[in-house]
Amino acid sequence: MPELPEVEIIRQSLDKKIKQKKVKKVIIRNRNLRFKLPLNLNTYFQNKKIIKVGRFSKYLIIYLSQDNYCLIHLGMSGTIHIIDNKIINKFTNTSFYNSPFLPKKHNHVEIIFDNFKIIYNDPRRFGFFQLIKNSLDLKKRFNHLGPEPFDLNFDLNYVYNFFKGKNKNIKSFLLDQKFVSGIGNIYASEILFLSKINPFKKVSLLSKKDCKKIISNSKKILLKAISKGGSSIRDFKNTSGLIGGFQNEFKVYQQEGKKCKNLGCSDLIKKKIMSNRSTYFCDSCQK
Repeated sequence: MPELPEVEIIRQSLDKKIKQKKVKKVIIRNRNLRFKLPLNLNTYFQNKKIIKVGRFSKYLIIYLSQDNYCLIHLGMSGTIHIIDNKIINKFTNTSFYNSPFLPKKHNHVEIIFDNFKIIYNDPRRFGFFQLIKNSLDLKKRFNHLGPEPFDLNFDLNYVYNFFKGKNKNIKSFLLDQKFVSGIGNIYASEILFLSKINPFKKVSLLSKKDCKKIISNSKKILLKAISKGGSSIRDFKNTSGLIGGFQNEFKVYQQEGKKCKNLGCSDLIKKKIMSNRSTYFCDSCQK
């Protein structure tokens, strides 16, 4: 599943292409995503202008004229492709996540503009589109989620007090979207390695200094990942033919059995399964 940096790259690609463009029509090829696509998807979009493309956490937000919004979540395998009528580009994916080419199957939604179209492809169909009719409902939609790492509310007071009296380990909390939004398995491992905190450590044992490191390094890791174009777990490219480069920066994720990259440490990176997810860490560096 794409995490915050990968979704941000998609947002940037889409915003550059469709901002201030008017939608001609929407074609639905298959309504059966995680939630059935709304029957009025075409009439909702038709002849409306795209004001901008935003993002919260792992959600894309298409801002439409008339104070209307469309929320898109990519699920496990969703990708968004740009098909230009005038330019043949074999790399159609707006991000580095999943295949760079438009697959022949599983193209569920097409948003048609004058000279190009946007295609939503999703083999596993865990993604969804949600129509939101005003800004108040949009704000309410995210009430159940915690702040993003970039939010000013994600501060020492919030983190330290949130952890008080709780017995779960820190890795589980970083993946808990009710605590902080947008961090997934890749970046949680990298954040904890940079913070020198063991992923299995109970949050009730974390000091204020530990909390400060988590806050600071969450921002640092995610910003670096965005600047590198996100993470290409395989050799995939985006619409410009570029490859996401943050996988070259991995210190622990998928580094099992390799020597720790911290200066002076000769230990090997370990891997353990936690809640059906792989957790990577250095026993010597992360206490």
